[in-house]
Formats: sequence, structure tokens, C-alpha cells
Amino acid sequence: MAKGLHQQRFQRLNALGKDLTRRSRACCELCEASGVKLVIHEVPPLPVEPELKHCIFICEQCDAQISTPKQRDPDHWRCLLKAVWSQEPAVQVMAVWMAGQLADQPWVAELLEQLYLQPEIEQWITTIDS
Repeated sequence: MAKGLHQQRFQRLNALGKDLTRRSRACCELCEASGVKLVIHEVPPLPVEPELKHCIFICEQCDAQISTPKQRDPDHWRCLLKAVWSQEPAVQVMAVWMAGQLADQPWVAELLEQLYLQPEIEQWITTIDS
């Protein structure tokens, strides 16, 4: 039964693909890579039903580095210098969360010092690791 639920969620996520492609202009919403395969990444906490506002369209490299900390390349994440200012809340949340994961990097610490976040964005970020 769980497999069926997983497949249903996957199908519902894929249905958001057109909207995500349009919103992202077919580029990774974190590193702006284009001409690469993009995947839908849900930003926690996950709603019962997939929602566009909880999804970002990212390249496989960003997705792998988000989910596998040992594979993280701090130089790849210099894209966060721009992504943390995204007007799309889910993109901003994931970018700031990822910056927090790399806070030991001097350039990230400086970025985080300069950052001003709306209270609802700050709250959302705190729920990711909960």
C-alpha cells in the first residue's frame, strides 16, 4: 500500500512540472544551471498533497548535494549568493537552509550576516530539520 501512495505522490508532483518549468524558465532554481535534467524537490515540511509553493525545480547536482552531505562541494554553492534573495519563498528557504549547512565557510558566514528574512521565511527554515 505504501508503494501505491508513493506512486500517487510522484504522479501529483510530476503534474506540477509544467508550472515549475515556467516559473524556473527551465533552469535550476538554486544554481541557475540550464540544459540539464531538473528534478522536483519538495521543501519540508511536506503538506499532505504536493503543492507548488513547497516545490523547487533543481538540477540533479544540487539535489544530490542537498540529500548527501558528504558530497557537498562548497564552491558549487557560491550560487547561494544570489539564490538567498529569491522572490520565490521555497527557493529562498532552501537556499538559506543550505547556506546554514555551509556556515563554516567564510563567504557563507558573511552572506548570512547580511541577510534579512521575513519572519515567515525564518520560521519555515526552522521546520526543515525538525
